[in-house]
Amino acid sequence: MNDNGKIVTALLAGLAAGAVLGILFAPEKGSETREKINESLADLGDAIKERAEEQFDQLNDFKEKIVATLKSKLGKAEGFIDEEIEEHA
Repeated sequence: MNDNGKIVTALLAGLAAGAVLGILFAPEKGSETREKINESLADLGDAIKERAEEQFDQLNDFKEKIVATLKSKLGKAEGFIDEEIEEHA
């Protein structure tokens, strides 16, 4: 994970922790507090899922670039080898 990913993850965790602490110390009924905590945790889960999907997409794009580059290099090498074989045959 790059530094930006770590920063975003830490920010999301901090926001969630702050929200939970704020809810716990708010003067409300227990059922309302639990509902708010559940909502906050669901939001955090959604944010983490979205971030993970973004990271996965970036890794997939990177993989595709590497594969394309390798195929190109192998194609050039194959052409070079074929030319050398023809010259020495």
